Order: sequence, then structure tokens, then C-alpha cells
Amino acid sequence: QVQLVESGGGLVQAGGSLRLSCAASGLAFSGYTMAWFRQAPGKEREFVGAISWRAGGSTYFADSVTGRFTISRDNAKNAVYLQMNSLKPEDTAVYYCAARRFVDDRSASGYAYWGQGTQVTVSS
Repeated sequence: QVQLVESGGGLVQAGGSLRLSCAASGLAFSGYTMAWFRQAPGKEREFVGAISWRAGGSTYFADSVTGRFTISRDNAKNAVYLQMNSLKPEDTAVYYCAARRFVDDRSASGYAYWGQGTQVTVSS
């Protein structure tokens, strides 16, 4: 049974930083592209960024977070991390970790496995 469990969310002031973690189990982790999505109240779920399953673990991000967010992974620990810097109130959302095997993709519909989400609130 595949499980993705996010942690690290919370309340932070604008300009601050948070680091989200996603612990994965039940899958061959190194073969999965790991992505972060977010959903704000009343809005659709949107792509934040992802790290490829390919050697080297290339990353790609939504324009809205490029230069502020980074993603890393530790295949030995079956974990992926989202480092969020220079946070803005518009970053407030529930953040979800997702996994897709052997494909690099920005579309939520392509991801088979999802975590339960962790709330990030950025105050102005």
C-alpha cells in the first residue's frame, strides 16, 4: 500500500521560510517523479514544482514560485522536501505531495498517489 505523508506546514509571516517534507512508503521511490501541488480555498489545485525520477534529479517549478522554492529528494530515506523561502500571503494553501512513476509531468491528473496535505498559512 502506497502512502505519502506530508509534514512541516504551519503559520509563518510574509518573507519567512518553511520546509515541507513528504515521507513515502510502499513504492519503488527512486523510480517516481515527486511533485508538490497546492490548493487554496475556492481555487483549483495547482502545480508548484517537481523533481524528476531521472538520474540527477532535475527540478522544475511554476513561474509563481521560481527562485523562491526548491525541491530535493533523498532516495535512501524515501523522502522529498520543499524548501519555501520569501513566502507571500498568496502562497497560503494546502500543500500536497504526489508521485508519478517514470514520467515528468506538471498535470495533477497524471499523478497516481497523493498525500493528505499540509496547511501553509502566510500572514501579511
